[in-house]
Amino acid sequence: MAIRIPFILLLLLPFSAFAYEEKGPSLQSIYTSLDPSSVAQHFAFYELYPETPLGKLALRHAWDLLQGGQTEGMVLPSIDIQPIISFVNRLPTSSEAPLLQESELETISNLARHLHNRKLKGFGVWDPKAIETLNTNEIDLARGLFLAEMEADTPEARKKILSYEANMDLMALQILARLPENATAQEKIRAISDFVFTEMRFRFPPHSLYAKDIDVYTLLPSVLDSRRGVCLGVSILYLCLAQRLDLALEAVTPPGHIYVRYVDPNTKEILNIETTARGIDIPSEAYLGIETPSLQTRSIKDVIALAFQNQASVSWHRSDSAMTIALYEKALRYLPSDYLIEMFLGFHYLFVGRIDEGKALLKKIGTSRPSHFLCSDTVSEDYLAGKTDVEGIQAVFQMVDETRDSILEKQKALEAVVSKFPQFRQGILHLAITYLQLGREKEALPILERYIKLHPKDPTVNYYLSAIHFQRFNFAMAWRYLHAAENILAAHNHAPKALKELRGALLRACPEPL
Repeated sequence: MAIRIPFILLLLLPFSAFAYEEKGPSLQSIYTSLDPSSVAQHFAFYELYPETPLGKLALRHAWDLLQGGQTEGMVLPSIDIQPIISFVNRLPTSSEAPLLQESELETISNLARHLHNRKLKGFGVWDPKAIETLNTNEIDLARGLFLAEMEADTPEARKKILSYEANMDLMALQILARLPENATAQEKIRAISDFVFTEMRFRFPPHSLYAKDIDVYTLLPSVLDSRRGVCLGVSILYLCLAQRLDLALEAVTPPGHIYVRYVDPNTKEILNIETTARGIDIPSEAYLGIETPSLQTRSIKDVIALAFQNQASVSWHRSDSAMTIALYEKALRYLPSDYLIEMFLGFHYLFVGRIDEGKALLKKIGTSRPSHFLCSDTVSEDYLAGKTDVEGIQAVFQMVDETRDSILEKQKALEAVVSKFPQFRQGILHLAITYLQLGREKEALPILERYIKLHPKDPTVNYYLSAIHFQRFNFAMAWRYLHAAENILAAHNHAPKALKELRGALLRACPEPL
């Protein structure tokens, strides 16, 4: 009779194991083919053969792995262990994980008592306001996020938080089982990435899914349940596991993105962990853009704020201004005086008619810019100078879903705004972008040139103009705009890869004019 192999063993057992028969030495052969450091495989074997001596041995081995060499409590618990096994070997699903019972939570808590996050002051906190007052190095990221998102402090909410924390504890314990004693940071990173991306198969969701429901793939519970996450969601999970494993990582936020990295405290060598690409190390230079000369690092408390900022952007595109304002205001409690949060909050105050509050925030950020940006926010500048109105700001930030109809709809709104406010720089630029999105470069070109006359120090648009003229074989103009972009960036000691590549392509096509 053929063997019925559980899903986890189908994924992890060698192919040769499937040829064995159920009786005789075949069971021993399957058992010896298990990865000796895999809790999940041994639990799966036990689920298949719970009454056999080898099945019971697999259970004991899995439990020893979870205990991680602790000298106390080296016995199987008296509770029903099946819910914990099911939790470890649970398949990804869109539904929420079942809540664990008190006895199960206590057992997992006892197993995980030596994890490093237990030393953090924030681990024992249940008051969301207390998290706001902690130093960033005292915050347990998972607890901080769960508390900040918890709508009410009820027994059910606490049990939900503890169940999801237990899920991550079990993940961390399984990773620890694969690590040598006194593991290096590099070994921990390799083990986390192997477990998260290879064994648990966490993946970046398809665009058709995350574009519609990005919040589902950002919030930590949803990421844990579905094993699908965008950059912020999986980076948060990675940081939560790192805190449990005493691994100091940094969050880094290029514009519109986030990843994590390890910086060796002695050599200062950087190891980047790209969580949307299974943890591979991408060179830091690849994250730098034309207007991004340096990368911004974020603290644990900042990451909590970023989670709310991301949720606010979702509410924004759902046209829920009240919720958007509440979320941006919540983000500011964790990250006061943040340039982008204050700017977007200021816009939404304008959108709901709180004009004085909106103007006050926009005046506060003024013409300043973060050190990692080269250009300040011209939308605020133009609004305060009377060069656009609230409808103009809304048109610039109007969402498109990459369909032709949504692009045309935004284009129509921007044409009306630019007709009314011919000096509104971002209105003109975004109008040009809609033509580029439609593949109509010929019509985009004069609009971009109109913009650059109003804002000649914009390095990105100078780059765009150079690239478009290059594609149209107008090499003289391509060199002119490339030189302009290079001169702007040279003043900031910045030479991005994109400009170098464009220069190389131009040189191969046409000599540089003297």
